Amino acid sequence: MACRLQDRGYCKQLAGYSRQSSICIQNSYQYQGRVADTARVVISVLRPVSPFYFIFRQEVACGLRRHCTGVNMAGADGDDSLYPIAVLIDELRNEDVQLRLNSIKKLSTIALALGVERTRTELLPFLTDTIYDEDEVLLALAEQLGSFTSLVGGSEFVHCLLPPLESLATVEETVVRDKAVESLRNISNEHSPVDLEAHFVPLVKRLASGDWFTSRTSACGLFSVCYPRVSSTVKAEIRQHFRNLCSDDTPMVRRAAASKLGEFAKVLELEYVKNDLIPLFTNLASDEQDSVRLLAVEACVSIAQLLPEEDLEALVMPTLRQATEDKSWRVRYMVADKFSELQKAVGPEITKNDLVPAFQNLLKDCEAEVRAAAAHKVKEFCENLPADGRETIIMSHILPYVKELVSDTNQHVKSALASVIMGLSTILGKDNTIEHLLPLFLAQLKDECPEVRLNIISNLDCVNEVIGIRQLSQSLLPAIVELAEDTKWRVRLAIIEYMPLLAGQLGVEFFDEKLNSLCMAWLVDHVYAIREAATNNLMKLVEKFGAEWAQNTIVPKVLAMANDPNYLHRMTTLFCVNALSEACGKEITTKLMLPIVLKMAADQVANVRFNVARSLQRIGPVLDGTTLQSDVKPILLKLGQDEDMDVKYFAQEAMTVLALA
Repeated sequence: MACRLQDRGYCKQLAGYSRQSSICIQNSYQYQGRVADTARVVISVLRPVSPFYFIFRQEVACGLRRHCTGVNMAGADGDDSLYPIAVLIDELRNEDVQLRLNSIKKLSTIALALGVERTRTELLPFLTDTIYDEDEVLLALAEQLGSFTSLVGGSEFVHCLLPPLESLATVEETVVRDKAVESLRNISNEHSPVDLEAHFVPLVKRLASGDWFTSRTSACGLFSVCYPRVSSTVKAEIRQHFRNLCSDDTPMVRRAAASKLGEFAKVLELEYVKNDLIPLFTNLASDEQDSVRLLAVEACVSIAQLLPEEDLEALVMPTLRQATEDKSWRVRYMVADKFSELQKAVGPEITKNDLVPAFQNLLKDCEAEVRAAAAHKVKEFCENLPADGRETIIMSHILPYVKELVSDTNQHVKSALASVIMGLSTILGKDNTIEHLLPLFLAQLKDECPEVRLNIISNLDCVNEVIGIRQLSQSLLPAIVELAEDTKWRVRLAIIEYMPLLAGQLGVEFFDEKLNSLCMAWLVDHVYAIREAATNNLMKLVEKFGAEWAQNTIVPKVLAMANDPNYLHRMTTLFCVNALSEACGKEITTKLMLPIVLKMAADQVANVRFNVARSLQRIGPVLDGTTLQSDVKPILLKLGQDEDMDVKYFAQEAMTVLALA
C-alpha cells in the first residue's frame, strides 16, 4: 500500500513535467494543422521505459484534447484523430465510476475511430496497463474485448487481445474472471492453428502455472477450447497441466477443475478418457471437500456418455455408488438432481441393477432436500425405465416409497412429489391409476399445505386423459374452494389461473353449479391483482363456453356491479367490459354492455369517469359507426369538458383514437 502511495506521488510529479512539455510543444507551433502531428510525435517518443509511460500519454493526450477544442482544426492538414483516445483516457481516470464505465462501453466506437493499427499499438497496451479499476468497469471491459476481433484487424491479429484478457483472468473478483474466460473462449476459435499454439496455448500454460489461485482457476475453463486443434505434443502438455490442477493444493482450483472435467472429457480421445481422466474423476469424487465431490458427480454424466457400456461397470459405477451414499447431503442432492441424466447415460441394464436401489435410497434419505430432489425426478425416472419391465419395477420398487412421501413431514418434499405424481397415471394406465394412484391424489388434495393441493390441481390434465376428472370431482371441489379462499393472495391468484383448465375438464354444467360463484367472488377481492386476474379469467371462460353462455350467466352479474356502493367494484365492471367485449361480440356489447358504460359516465367518482372514457376507447372497434356517432361521441364530448384533468385527457384521447374528434 505504501509503495502504491509513493507511486502516485511520483506519478503526479511526472504528470506535471508532461503537462509542461505538452504546453511547450503547443506554443512552439504556429500552424493549426501541425498540432495533432506534433502531439503524435510526443506520444511516439514516450516509449514504455518506466511504469509511468501511460501517465505521460494521458497528460499529453489530455493537453491535446484541450487545445484541439479551442482552435479550428479545419485547415488543410487538420487532424483531430487523437481526440477519441484523449476522451477515453480522460474518462477512464475520472473519479466517477459511471463515467469510466460509460467510456469502457464505448470502446468499440473509439477503436473504430482510431483504426485497427492504432487500436493494436495504442489502445490495447493502455487497457492492459489499467487493469486495476472497479469490478463493474473490469467486467464491462472483459465483455467488450470478447467481440473486438474485427476492430484489431481480424483473425490475423486476434492474438493482440490476449494480454488484457489474460490480466482480467487473474483478478480477484470471480465474475470478472469468468467473463474474461468467456471472452477468451470466444476468440480462441478465431485463432488459426499456428496462432493457437504460438499465442493462446502459452497463455493457458501461464495461467495454469500462476502463483495465485485466481489464474489457475481461470485456466481450467480454457483447456477444452484449444485441445482439439493443437499437435499431439502440445495435447500431452495440456493434459499434464489439467492433471496438475486436479490435484492442486487449493480447493478453489480443484473445484474449477472438477467443474470442467466433463467438458474436457468430451474433446479427449477415448484412450485418454480411460487412462487419464477416469483416475482424476475418481480422485475428485473422493476429495476431502464436498464442494469438489459434488462437481465430480456432474462430470460423471458426461464421462458415462462417452464410455461403452462394458466399461461403465468397472470405471464409473463404483464411484457413482459411493456418491449416492456420500456422507455429505449436498453430494447426495447432486446425485438426485442429475439422476435422470445419469440414467440415460448408463443405459437400461445398469439402471435396473444399480440405479433402482440407489433411487430408493434417495427417496428415503434422511435429508429433506435430498428427498425433495429425488421426488422431483420420480416421473422422469419411471418414464426412462426399460419398457419391458417398467410397470413391475414401478409397482414393486418405486410406488411403496412414493406412498411414504405423500405423508412426509416436510412440505417441500410433498410439494415436489405433488408436482410430478399425476404424470405416473399415463405410465401405469387406467386400472393401476384407479387402484393405486387415485387414493394418493385424493390424500394430497386434502393436504394442509396449499402448495401441495395447488400442484395436484395444476396437473389434473394428466389424470383427465387416463380416467376422466369426474373420479376426482368430489374431493376436488373442497380443495378448490379452500384454495380460492386462502389467506395468501398468491395462492388465490394461482388457482384463478388454473380455472379455465378446470372448467374445460369439468364441463359447463359442473362449473355453473359449483364454481361460478367463486369466479364472481374474485371480482370483488380486496387485492387488485386478484380482481385483474379474475377479469382475465372471465374472458378465457367466455372463449371456452361461448358468447351465449356469457350472455345468460356472466354478463348480467358483471353489469349488476355497476350499482355497487364501492367505486372499486364499479370500476371492475368497466374492466370486465373491456375484457369481454371482443369475446362476446358486437351484438351483446352494443345491447347489454354499452348502455351501462354510458350511464356510468355520470358517476360521482372521477376515477370511474375517466375509466368510462378508456372503456369506450377499448370497445369502440367492436361497435358500428352509427353507434359511435350517436351514442359514444356525445358522452365523450361531455367528459371532455369535465372538471377533472384526467377525465378530460382520456376523453380527448378516446375521441382521437376513435376518429370522432
